[in-house]
Amino acid sequence: MTNNLSSALRPAIVMTGLFAVLLGVAYPLAMTGIGQAVFPSQANGSLVTENGKVIGSTVIGQAFTSERYFNTRPSAAGDGYSGLASSGSNLGPASQVLHDRVKEQVGRMQAAEPGKAIPADLVTTSGSGLDPDITPEAAFYQVDRIARVRRIEPEALRRLVAGTIEEPVLGFIGERHVNVFELNRRLDALGAKPVS
Repeated sequence: MTNNLSSALRPAIVMTGLFAVLLGVAYPLAMTGIGQAVFPSQANGSLVTENGKVIGSTVIGQAFTSERYFNTRPSAAGDGYSGLASSGSNLGPASQVLHDRVKEQVGRMQAAEPGKAIPADLVTTSGSGLDPDITPEAAFYQVDRIARVRRIEPEALRRLVAGTIEEPVLGFIGERHVNVFELNRRLDALGAKPVS
């Protein structure tokens, strides 16, 4: 009986070890190598550098709190846009916490822009909590505020937003969206001085 047990265990242990090495070491290393060779920017987080310093990523949202910039949607990922805490809030439609948070954000936005319909993505978080994109409507909603603060013609900002709208891949995969990081970089490139 002991002989049968050892002869049955040996292949199980060998196969477990083999698959652990294959799928736990070799495959991840191969995929990492291919990613670095074929898509190095994407494999490294789509980081954007300026003057040798990383200033952000096009695929991870970040907080723009200044009135001079377009704001992205709120984050549920820890304290701001922490990649280590990526997740949704898991608050359902009946949650009083969610209701209170959205009501507070809507109140702030209505006080700043009375009478304007507020796009939902400016008061709700994304599933990951790290979404870098907003709807074109959410970007256009913010144009008047930024035009006032930066003393820029609103129509120039509307053209800027229209020029940054990304269409669905192949015309049907995904939604129309605006990458807030790229939009704010283009906004800074306009060279307008902020109001003192």
